[in-house]
Amino acid sequence: MMDTFQLVSLAIAKRLGISSSEITMETELMELGIDSLDAAELLMDLEEKLGVEVEATRKLKTIKDVVAEIEAAVNE
Repeated sequence: MMDTFQLVSLAIAKRLGISSSEITMETELMELGIDSLDAAELLMDLEEKLGVEVEATRKLKTIKDVVAEIEAAVNE
């Protein structure tokens, strides 16, 4: 089974048409050209895929932030 980082990096890579190997935990969303609307859409896609509801109450800046929000929702 894939870990959360792998799921997030693959989803972003697919959405942007890049290799997931270009994405690390420290990669900033803006670096990838992901704005707040793109981040919200990405979270919705991941929520649907994982069957969780993410309450992103803080600004998501890095891949690590996205992973942490998803893991918090999964562990609720």
